[in-house]
Amino acid sequence: MRHTAASAPISILTDDREPAELLGALRALPGVAVSVARLPLGDVLVENQLLVERKTLSDFAISVIDGRLFSQASRMACCGKRSLVILEGGASSLARTGLRREALQGALVTLSLIYGIPVLRSANVEETANLILFAENQRRAIAAGALHRCGYRPKGKRRRQLYILQGLPGVGPGRAERLLAAFSTVEGIIEAEPEALAEVRGIGKKTAAAIRWAVSETAPSRYC
Repeated sequence: MRHTAASAPISILTDDREPAELLGALRALPGVAVSVARLPLGDVLVENQLLVERKTLSDFAISVIDGRLFSQASRMACCGKRSLVILEGGASSLARTGLRREALQGALVTLSLIYGIPVLRSANVEETANLILFAENQRRAIAAGALHRCGYRPKGKRRRQLYILQGLPGVGPGRAERLLAAFSTVEGIIEAEPEALAEVRGIGKKTAAAIRWAVSETAPSRYC
């Protein structure tokens, strides 16, 4: 998706503790409006929708060692926004930390599979800024319906219902089956309160909050 002069600038809020280099790289992007404030979570917030945690490889390694990474990931996973981690820099800085390769791989698996937070790599601060803009443009394209889910199209009402439910965050085939059994219809699931959703086996408070965020006009931050 290309940004045009006729469209509104993309709002980017940067944490005031981030280096001047990142702020400069973001302000150099076309069609953006960058401001600075203290963010309670993450380093960059785009359009109040996309939360980005930027880490150099050395900082990433240190946060794995002291356990800070997974505390941050837990908060990001239930904050009601799309979350993204960008790892910046070369492997030489990682080598100096002494973090074993297996520990690094385990942390990446935990972030992506357990917390559902994608991890992207960038070589430098300029590439980080461009990744943030590209991610937001892709998010907008999906929200506008420019990108579609592909693959097979199920036949039969029940199969279509299950297919729809698997498009919700954290909902796979098993959870979709249990949700439909508990609420009978997709409409009932969408209208259900998070407390009721959390009572379904395998859902829990975090997934219930993510489902409510996905189907609500505004993010239900009170459940985070």
